[in-house]
Amino acid sequence: MIYIHIPFCKQKCSYCNFHFSTSLQFKDEMLAAMKKEIFLRKDELQDKKLQSLYFGGGTPSILSAAEINSLTDEVLKYFSFENDIEITLEANPDDLDKNFLKGLSQSYINRLSIGTQSFFEEDLKLMNRAHTASEAESSIKRAQDFGFENLSIDLIYGSPTSSLEIWKENLNKTIALEVPHISSYALTVEPKTALDNWIAKGKVSIPKEEEQNKEFYYLSDFLKDNRFEHYEVSNFAKPGFYSRHNSAYWKYKEYLGIGPSAHSYNGYDIRSWNVANNQQYIRKLNSAILAKETEILSQEDQFNEMIMIGLRTIWGVDLESLNSKFSAGIFETFQKEIQSKIKEGILIIEDNHLKIPEKHWFMADGIASDLFLV
Repeated sequence: MIYIHIPFCKQKCSYCNFHFSTSLQFKDEMLAAMKKEIFLRKDELQDKKLQSLYFGGGTPSILSAAEINSLTDEVLKYFSFENDIEITLEANPDDLDKNFLKGLSQSYINRLSIGTQSFFEEDLKLMNRAHTASEAESSIKRAQDFGFENLSIDLIYGSPTSSLEIWKENLNKTIALEVPHISSYALTVEPKTALDNWIAKGKVSIPKEEEQNKEFYYLSDFLKDNRFEHYEVSNFAKPGFYSRHNSAYWKYKEYLGIGPSAHSYNGYDIRSWNVANNQQYIRKLNSAILAKETEILSQEDQFNEMIMIGLRTIWGVDLESLNSKFSAGIFETFQKEIQSKIKEGILIIEDNHLKIPEKHWFMADGIASDLFLV
């Protein structure tokens, strides 16, 4: 699978620490550099038949449908697509007007991931989102009108401007709109963001973990009551609508990341990442030089990643795979570590897979980190 990072946005969201630029001055040069990177790295993926292509960012919907198609055509020069390939575009509600959606409906894109975040104006203002509450709703309806049934939306809970009652209304609206996939995250305060600065100056109250905990479990129960499957800590889907791209990440499949700051993984022990600087990225690719760094993952690194990722999903961690992949010493140490947590009820073993019971999923990252090899 291939991920393409589009490093441009109209404006900076208050909570975001991803790599992007609000200037489109070098957009054409960036797209040309991405095509060069696709060519230079065409032999890195063993599987040349793609099951997933994902345009993330940033804000990929800042591009035109023609520009998105042009990048996809470049991928098709060196790879083929499965008949049922999932091709996702992350999009902001304010970009999804009729003209853009008409172009997308005639493009390769067959799945949209819409950055809704909330259907309430106060939440959107705090997050410094470019869209309004009315656009949050109307963009979904328009996408459906243009034939996009495979839709996902992002929702953020635990905002200081929100409450459990507002969160319930957000979820009721989502169900009414018949969206089949939801990715939902607690509002987190990342260093050096506007939100971090506002909290430090006392302009905004810090998100309360207790309230986020309540809203997370209400989210899980409510969506399951509405026939969603909670298949990863932050992801919910109707049957048949799991994100194929993200599921491959969680199952340790190989992937190729194109664009500044994008990460790649060979499915075993090599991870790489591109420079998070647009000008450096363009300059290097113009000289046919890859703008990336690479690391060889140690046994401990590989083990920790499998634990961290696996325990966030309904699939859990395959103990047989762990036993065969890692040394006897590592596996024996791990077996001792999990016994106390099994006794506490925060870990279980089902069909030789280690899992966190769903009632403890809100603390999944902390539970997993306790099992890390150091």
